[in-house]
Amino acid sequence: MSAVAAGAPTPQAGWRARLQKVGGNMAAMVMPNIGAFLAWGLITAMFIETGWTPNESLAEMVGPMINFLLPILIGYTAGRLVHDQRGAVIGAIATTGVIVGSEIPMFLGAMIIGPLAAWVLKEFDKVVQPRIKAGFEMLVNNFSLGILGMGMAIVGYLVIGPVVSALTDVLGNGVDFLVTNSLLPLASILVEPAKVLFLNNAINHGVFGPLGAVEAEELGKSIMFMIETNPGPGLGVLIAFWLAGPREVRPSVPGAMIIHFLGGIHEIYFPYILMKPRLILAAIAGGATGVATFMITGAGLVATPSPGSIFAYLAVTPRGGFFGPLLGIALSTAVAAVVGVILLKLGATEEAPADLEAAAAQSKANKGVRAQPSGA
Repeated sequence: MSAVAAGAPTPQAGWRARLQKVGGNMAAMVMPNIGAFLAWGLITAMFIETGWTPNESLAEMVGPMINFLLPILIGYTAGRLVHDQRGAVIGAIATTGVIVGSEIPMFLGAMIIGPLAAWVLKEFDKVVQPRIKAGFEMLVNNFSLGILGMGMAIVGYLVIGPVVSALTDVLGNGVDFLVTNSLLPLASILVEPAKVLFLNNAINHGVFGPLGAVEAEELGKSIMFMIETNPGPGLGVLIAFWLAGPREVRPSVPGAMIIHFLGGIHEIYFPYILMKPRLILAAIAGGATGVATFMITGAGLVATPSPGSIFAYLAVTPRGGFFGPLLGIALSTAVAAVVGVILLKLGATEEAPADLEAAAAQSKANKGVRAQPSGA
């Protein structure tokens, strides 16, 4: 019996599992702080110059929240995942260094330096804490956290911040190239597969969020906030499963639609695509359609719609700018649904002969068993 037949994971499955684990860890850094992102998005949508109720004084909160509060919260949460409260504190300290060492919102930097700093402290504690004399625990713990926190903040300032800034510049130049040449819909070829591997929060808050924040500060809105967060492709894929998916799966789809489209939890549809990987083509087609529609209509949002529900989209849409976003969501949903149904129908047609052959083989085997004498 082969290793695969025995149930051993294939190299592809192992690679996919590792990517999903990375994406899951990144999601765990962001998801507890969604409320803070929502607060920032609402303040931005309400009080900036192009907001619903412009207020210059209250709009002053927007910059400090996206540049300091949100990255520090991510770094704090990331550190806590690795080393509880001590990890959370050193994660926040180190994230400050990353923030000061760059000129863009450092979400991705916080996702890197937060867990790294917490891991360094965790390894230090493993070695030192068993050797601390009684009565000196607080002294050693506080000074070790302070000294290592200072060191990791310096690392963040000198290394992580500039590296992430350079990476963001490269990505920004790539996006500028796509925009200049009217090729931005091609970004969906990379974005949609990465989302399904649970890298959606890393892409959104680490790449498109900072780029969008810079553009929105200049123009009052940005299409960058819409590329990953569009709920249309996921809704279209779920509709395709509801109409043409395996019958045993269909009853679960309506609930997933509600959670995805109204609740903004995109992760709910990822397992459906992993179940039928060819459906990633439907998601790519829907995503590209949505981005193309956003470009043609000049659509943009004032902040990241977090979570990516239709309600969050409406909350951060500029005053009078609903047509483009809603049209893009509708068309991306329709295209993803149509392509998804076609792919599922083709898949069912291809799988049917294999199922018939397997059934025939099983029938022959059963007849052979019945033909054997009982004492055989």
